Amino acid sequence: MNRLINGFESFRRDIYPEQRELFERLASGQSPHTMFITCADSRVMPEMIFCAQPGDLFVYRNVGNIVPPYAQHVSGVVAAIEYAVKVLKVQHIVICGHSDCGAMKGLLNPSELSGMPSVADWLKHADVARHVVAENASHLHADEHLRCLTEENVVGQLEHLRTLPVVAAAVANGSLSIHGWVYDIGEAAIRVFDGGTGRFVDIPCDGTPLPQATPMARFASTVATAA
Repeated sequence: MNRLINGFESFRRDIYPEQRELFERLASGQSPHTMFITCADSRVMPEMIFCAQPGDLFVYRNVGNIVPPYAQHVSGVVAAIEYAVKVLKVQHIVICGHSDCGAMKGLLNPSELSGMPSVADWLKHADVARHVVAENASHLHADEHLRCLTEENVVGQLEHLRTLPVVAAAVANGSLSIHGWVYDIGEAAIRVFDGGTGRFVDIPCDGTPLPQATPMARFASTVATAA
């Protein structure tokens, strides 16, 4: 706990004075461009990874970067998504898994969840990934199996995300894009889901357009006219 207090004192002494104007502006409201849904794992720090400033990202973390399907489970994550889309008007939602994920390891080995019934119930929202991998990639071993499960969980959560009416409406009119990423902790690398090919690819760093997981907008012209 002393490390936290010392860290806060360092922030107040060294960082806050340099960005006082930013924090004073943020004191009256926020307008993040992206909602970032990721795992609660302490090794995943979106603001650090993306060199983001306060106010840039609306971050929501939970075990396994899960988004329950609409109407199946009323939860904090669903409420946060509704708020982000309807009130904050975020332009992007990213669902980001990561390497060496304990939740995915638990999904692979349910015996490890013994004594944690709440965790086991929560991970049922990731069962779709387990079944997809079991039916289509059972030949994979160890690390590759875990990597595949982690990717399929991101794809499954993207599908759940699209069941939320507020997301479906915003995607349909082109005001919201959704993305599926997996972050490799040891390599400082990100792979992104390309909805056109159904595969994860390395994140482009040469100015190439970012692959999209978002379906084509169907009512963009209506939104443009209304605006």
